[in-house]
Amino acid sequence: MSSKAFGIDLSPLRASKQYRRLYIAGFVTSLGSQATYVTVPFQLKNLTHSPLAVGALGLMEFVPLVVFGLYGGVLADRLNRRRLILLTEQAMMLSTVVLFVNALLRHPLEWILYADAFVVAGVSSVQRPSIEALNQQLVPHDLQRAASTLVTIRYTGASILGPALGGLLAVAIGPASVYAINLVTFSGSLALLFTLRPTAPLDTAEASDLSALRSGLRYALSRPDLLGTYVIDLLAMVLAYPVVMLPFVAERFHETYALALLYCALPAGALVATLLSSWTRHVHRYGRAVVAAAAVWGLGIAVFGYATSLVLALLGLAIGGGADAISGIFRSTMWNESIPPEVRGRMAGIEMISYSLGPTAGQFRAGLMAAWTTLRFSLTFGGLACTGSVGAVAAALPRLWAFDNRTDVHVAQVRELRARQDPASPR
Repeated sequence: MSSKAFGIDLSPLRASKQYRRLYIAGFVTSLGSQATYVTVPFQLKNLTHSPLAVGALGLMEFVPLVVFGLYGGVLADRLNRRRLILLTEQAMMLSTVVLFVNALLRHPLEWILYADAFVVAGVSSVQRPSIEALNQQLVPHDLQRAASTLVTIRYTGASILGPALGGLLAVAIGPASVYAINLVTFSGSLALLFTLRPTAPLDTAEASDLSALRSGLRYALSRPDLLGTYVIDLLAMVLAYPVVMLPFVAERFHETYALALLYCALPAGALVATLLSSWTRHVHRYGRAVVAAAAVWGLGIAVFGYATSLVLALLGLAIGGGADAISGIFRSTMWNESIPPEVRGRMAGIEMISYSLGPTAGQFRAGLMAAWTTLRFSLTFGGLACTGSVGAVAAALPRLWAFDNRTDVHVAQVRELRARQDPASPR
């Protein structure tokens, strides 16, 4: 049976050697970063024993995500994207060195974990728009849906292996071992990224970064369908993001491996849904698919939050993860098919705020509500509130609900624009 039967089309990897290298480098980076991502809150939990202190990590990421996410989008359209990606990758590697040294101390410093979260949020916010814009640039227009599926597989695969590795090593050996592995993965990704060819900036009409930012925001405001995808993703993460609370949920259960399984459940559900996503090729109303998937995500998290058994908790997370993956495929495809290349970086900056700021604010919300009420109420209420709120957004933004890639004028314009370009040039 062919890979396409399972929803996996490898054509984007075959079409562009440059995209293939960027894709592999992204997987290597994600593998180590995901391991570190779960280790930092675990280490902070052991140092503070406070859900609120762990949730406060999100506050440290809030400002840099907003400021540098928007500015990173401007830079992605105005500068050499390869150079930006390389510089920020090296900066994140240096931040991991700081975590590693701190973990070796007899008494690790809590403020280092907060400061590192601030720095990494800012640096990754500058980097991510360039990666997203380069993904669109290197992949032909008709292969954008296939590329979105491949990116989801890469992310979910790293999100299974990374947290599993990080959770096991952090408990068995200590956080320093995880940070050391992350340094190795950064070395591997940098070796691949250095082989990418420089890319010329696409936006040369704007006189300044500020005017470029303003024109990008004007474009976003002119597209209620795009704004709807941003708002829905933001609400889903703010109201129902459960990851930072997993160490506390694991304490409900007697199984010593509960935390590792809980960390794997979300990406495992996402991976299964992605591998079985061939049906998405027949769906053209992307907006409705995003709304439905976000609603199911909320219900899955509500089940997880209310669960009294490990099996039911894992099932709820798997359902939520699968729904989130489907939402991501349709959102990414909609963005790359309908946003012109000259503003793709700036829109990627706004997108990054929606899917990155949401989790940071969501983990603080979950921690604060858990401190005020109970952990079960915080997670269950958040999931149900997510489902209700995305339905309200769909009702308020009819252009999102009506989006159809077969008839949308923006999709037609981008297809025509890219058809005039040489599809072999990115290779």
